[in-house]
Amino acid sequence: HDFHQVSSVVIDQLTFSIFLNGLCNTYNSNIAWLDNDQSLQYIDYSIHERLIDMTPSREFWRSQLNGFNQECRLLLPVDRHCLQSDQRSGYASIAHISFDNEVSMSFLDYASSHQVTPFQLGLATFYAFLFKLTYRQNDLCISCHNANRYRTELQNMIGMFVSTLPYRIQVDSDCSFDELVGHVREKCLSILEHSHYPLQHILRNFHFDQSTVPFLQTVFDFITESSVNDQLTFDDVSLQRISLKRISEVAKFDFTLKFIYNPISNDNLLSCRFICSRDLFEDATLTKMIQRFQYLF
Repeated sequence: HDFHQVSSVVIDQLTFSIFLNGLCNTYNSNIAWLDNDQSLQYIDYSIHERLIDMTPSREFWRSQLNGFNQECRLLLPVDRHCLQSDQRSGYASIAHISFDNEVSMSFLDYASSHQVTPFQLGLATFYAFLFKLTYRQNDLCISCHNANRYRTELQNMIGMFVSTLPYRIQVDSDCSFDELVGHVREKCLSILEHSHYPLQHILRNFHFDQSTVPFLQTVFDFITESSVNDQLTFDDVSLQRISLKRISEVAKFDFTLKFIYNPISNDNLLSCRFICSRDLFEDATLTKMIQRFQYLF
């Protein structure tokens, strides 16, 4: 049997699930694959994207990053200093928190009562933490990943749609956490309308160097694990998806906070991980940081 490695450069996480489910259904139904020339393909999306009038989105991103100082890095408590352009080893220091059910339900109840998504609440918490961690540095710009499937036709299409975009917020030291959450909610909703604008265009418009711009090295991610059974059956052979916590991590960025929400778990509803470059952070420093983060809950 031939083995083909699937690269994340070509597809995103949702595409992988779409592909596996389609493969499973086709295999079990014994129906030959029919290539429908009329169905929309990723190339159609690419052509459509080039035809979109990007002027409103270009102006939106200009307003978002106006006055941003790309030379100003977050004052994180690193153990070793590296230039933004220095090659990273990829080795990661990782710290993990599994929140108990009481904390997890309080988090979700707060999100529901304040009409924000768990992603938005997690992001607001991260901003509050960074504000404290960086000694009240108030102009905070980090990166988040967007699914970018903004049309119904894209929901089940195979391809690479995920975009990385800057999320900048200026924290008022006198505002309450509720107010910060409201600001983050509005920020996320406004970005959602312009999430199709490519990062490469943003960098080019502001003459940012991708290898040195600081917001690309601090990343927030919120993953909701599938609420359906992830087991796939090919005739009498069953395959089970490997849990995220069993997959080895590499440090793609200097500092990443990743929330994992598992709605069908009885004892691990909400957890988070700090994934940091070992080139900058020692394990002991990371442990102290995640302990400080846990105090927020």
